[in-house]
Amino acid sequence: MQFDLKAALSHIDLPDATWIGLREVREISTTRYVRDRQPQSNGRSLSHGLMIEVLVDGQFGYASTNYLDLKNIQITAQRAYQQAKVSAQWAVHSFAIAQRPKATGQYFSPYLEDVEAISPKELNALLIDICDRLKVSDQIVKTSAYAVITEIETKFISSNGSDIYQKFLTIATDYAATAQDGAIIQRRGDHGQLACCHQAGMEIFDRDLTLQKAQIIGEQAIELLNADECPTEATNLVLAPDQMLLQIHESIGHPLEIDRILGDERNYAGGSFVKLEDFGKMQYGSSLMNVCFDPTMAGEFASYGFDDVGIPATKEYLIKEGKLLRGLGSSESQARSHIDGVANARATSWNRPAIDRMANINLEAGEYSFDQIIANIERGIYMESNRSWSIDDYRNKFQFGCEYAKLIENGKLTKTLRNPNYRGVTNQFWNNLTRVGDRQTVEAYGSPFCGKGEPNQVIRVGHASPVCLFENIEVFGGA
Repeated sequence: MQFDLKAALSHIDLPDATWIGLREVREISTTRYVRDRQPQSNGRSLSHGLMIEVLVDGQFGYASTNYLDLKNIQITAQRAYQQAKVSAQWAVHSFAIAQRPKATGQYFSPYLEDVEAISPKELNALLIDICDRLKVSDQIVKTSAYAVITEIETKFISSNGSDIYQKFLTIATDYAATAQDGAIIQRRGDHGQLACCHQAGMEIFDRDLTLQKAQIIGEQAIELLNADECPTEATNLVLAPDQMLLQIHESIGHPLEIDRILGDERNYAGGSFVKLEDFGKMQYGSSLMNVCFDPTMAGEFASYGFDDVGIPATKEYLIKEGKLLRGLGSSESQARSHIDGVANARATSWNRPAIDRMANINLEAGEYSFDQIIANIERGIYMESNRSWSIDDYRNKFQFGCEYAKLIENGKLTKTLRNPNYRGVTNQFWNNLTRVGDRQTVEAYGSPFCGKGEPNQVIRVGHASPVCLFENIEVFGGA
C-alpha cells in the first residue's frame, strides 16, 4: 500500500464539507480446494480500492474507486458530496462530526508463521494427504479439504486527524467426509462448514494435528451410518461450542443490530423481535447468560483495533446476568436510537459503506466442567457441529440441525445419534440455560459468510463459547 493517502486527502476540494474520510483497502485471497485427492481450485485474487465518505448538511455521502490518482479521487469525492447534498433533503436524522471523532493507532493480527512459511506445493500436498486420511473406508464416497488464506491491509485517515493502519491475516479451513450405506448418507466435517476460522498464521496447518483430525472426521462419518435416528422429545440439550457459534450468531447477534431494530434492514435481511425500549429492561435469558461484544480478543476471527469509521474497539457487555444492556449499534445508530452501542461500523471491502455488523460475540465461561454438566442428566442429548439452520425474519423462532450427537443416559455419553435437530423461541430458549461450562470448555470459531445489506455485504464474524446445557428443549430426527 504505497499510495499517499494524506496527499490525496489534501488534494480534495470540497469547501463546505464538514468532514471527509478516506478508507483504503487492499485484500489478497488465496483459495485451495481438493476433492477426492484431485485439486479443484488454486485461485488467488487481489482487490484494492478506496472509499470516500463525506459529511455535508448533516448527512453522510459515499463513493468508491479503484483508480487511485488525484484527479479521479477528486471526481469520486464530488460524487460522495452530491449524494450527501441530495440525501439532506430527505433526512431522518442530522449527523455531526461527533460521529467521527479523531482516532489514531495500529492493529496487527497475531500469528507465528507468515504466508510464506508453506509453499503452494506443500499446502496442496497436505490437502491431498488430508483427503487420503479422511477415506477410512470404502463407504466414504467423498472427501474434501478446503483452505482460504486472506491478507488484508486497511488505512483510514480523515480531515479531523484520524490516522489508522490495520493488517489482518485470516485462515478458514474445512475438512469433510461423506459416507454412504444404501439410502443413508452422512456428512461429517471439521466443526461444521467453514467454522474453523481464525486470525492466525500457517501454523494452523500443523501436519500431525491436521491428519489426526482428519482421521477422526472419517471415523465419525462411518459411525453415523450405523447410528440410531435422533428421537423426538422434549429433553435436556447440551450444545458444543461449534454449535453455540450459530446459536449465538442467529439468536443474539442479529436481533441486537440496531439498524434492524430501526427498520433499515427490514427489506432484505429482516427486523428484530427486540424493541428500543427493551434495552436495560428485557430479561433476555437466565442469570447465567453473560454475552460480550469483544473485537479485542486475540486470534478470534473478527478481531480488530478500530472499526471502519475509526472508532476504537472495546469489550462491552451486551447481556449481563441475562439482562439486555447494549445493542450492536455503530456511532450513527447510537445517535439515532439513543441506545448505547459498540464500535461495529464494518464494511466488506473498499466499495461498500460501513453498516452495523456483529464482530466477535462471545458467551462468557461459567463454573462447570463438561463432566459436571452431564453428571446429573438422567436423559438428554449432546449435539455438535451445525449443518442446517432456519430462523424467522425477526430472529425469534428457530430450528437448527447438527451433524453429530450422543445420547446422555444417567450422566454418561452413550450411543451415537444421527440427524439431530432442535427448535425453540429465542427468549424462552435462553431462559432455559441452566449450566455453563468453565474456561476449559471454551472454544472459538467463526464464519466468513455473514450476509447483510443492500447491496449485499458478506463479512467475517467470530463467536467463542463454552459448552452449555439447556433444559426442556424440543429435539427431533430427520435430515
